[in-house]
Amino acid sequence: MSQESFRSRAFSRRAVLHGAGCTMALPWLESVNALADEPKASDFPKRFGVVFLGCGVNEDHWSAQGQGADMKLSKTLMPLEPLKQKINVIDGLYVKTLTNEGIHPGQTGSLLSGMPITKGALIHSGVSVDQMIAAKVGADTPQSSIVLACEQPMTGYHETNFSLAYSSHISWQTPDSPVPVEVYPALAWDSLFDNRGTMLNLSVLDRVKDRAQDLSRKISAGDKGKLDEYLTSVREIEKRVEVMRKDMTVAQDSAKAKNMPAIAMDRPASGLPEDLRDHARLMCDIVAIAFQTNKTRVASLIISRDLSAMYYPFLNVKDGHHSASHNNNSDDYERIARFHVEQYAYLASKLDSMKEGNGTVLDNSCLMFMSNMWIGRKHDNFRLPLVLAGGLGGTLQTGRTLSYLDEGEDKRKMCSLYLSLMDRYGMKLDRFGDSTTRLERI
Repeated sequence: MSQESFRSRAFSRRAVLHGAGCTMALPWLESVNALADEPKASDFPKRFGVVFLGCGVNEDHWSAQGQGADMKLSKTLMPLEPLKQKINVIDGLYVKTLTNEGIHPGQTGSLLSGMPITKGALIHSGVSVDQMIAAKVGADTPQSSIVLACEQPMTGYHETNFSLAYSSHISWQTPDSPVPVEVYPALAWDSLFDNRGTMLNLSVLDRVKDRAQDLSRKISAGDKGKLDEYLTSVREIEKRVEVMRKDMTVAQDSAKAKNMPAIAMDRPASGLPEDLRDHARLMCDIVAIAFQTNKTRVASLIISRDLSAMYYPFLNVKDGHHSASHNNNSDDYERIARFHVEQYAYLASKLDSMKEGNGTVLDNSCLMFMSNMWIGRKHDNFRLPLVLAGGLGGTLQTGRTLSYLDEGEDKRKMCSLYLSLMDRYGMKLDRFGDSTTRLERI
């Protein structure tokens, strides 16, 4: 066995707790790994995540200038201030095949694949970049990816004759099939930890308790503190999931009595949290714990879909998301966009708090924030808001503002970025979507 293989196998073997139907990878513990060679950044798994905001941003407050510690962030991007040395704010990229296709679903249908989409009853897009990466790295985890949303998909057709499935999904497993989104936190959690049958009433921590106690007796005092903190954080998330599971069960019983699906009812009658803040934070926590426990290395989260019907009373915004986006340079819509950036920053910060060797889980990830358009009132998608967080195991330089607005159209394709990112996951493709070249300077 090569030294490289031994190092990776040793890391994986020493960092796992096994329990009844459950496996949990542990955070990096110095004393557990003392007998293994000092790991390099490349020994840790590379993760990929996408956080999506529908209908664009307030263009008056979306900008960044400077590099590293001197980076100046605009009002909407201000939640990323503590992370500015670990992000790249990228301006000017676009998906060429989605321009001049009509508004909304025609601007969203292949955001992560760059492939042409079709009108009418038969949907057709392309395999999205997250699912391409999942196919490459997913064999090493229980789930190849998780695809989450805080808002239900739509059915039917838009006035442009594009299916509303294009507005509701960004992750596609085949050209003809988007990956179904999971909107219920309890079901997302159950899927991660294989909760079924009698296991539904048993805490994940109870299932690994004996192994955790045995390990706790063998590690250093410092690592014991890290292990306790980690297990406490898992339990805290699990408790919040349990509350939402009860709401979901009540909703299902009510829906059965009405002979209708629970998901067709408005929240909170549907069993979904009435307050989007609770829903979004819990979904972010589930993504973070999925990455840390190595349940998956690929995740996407739609906080608000295209044509979103979400309301934000906690932001003092009266209009729904889609209506507010038609006045996107208003203070109201700026607060909506900043709220979404706050959730993205929360997830990135959570990953950055998870130590991994000499770095963090964020350092070994690429977490992307994006939208399907730039200016909602004009339905302008000739440039797209985009932020990347994380350094992908040292392969991606961070702390930069990168503008491609002055580049030629063929040099500012989103799919060129995807090719460049997939290179870092060991995927050397000649073409992806509408691009055959890598993005310069990334």
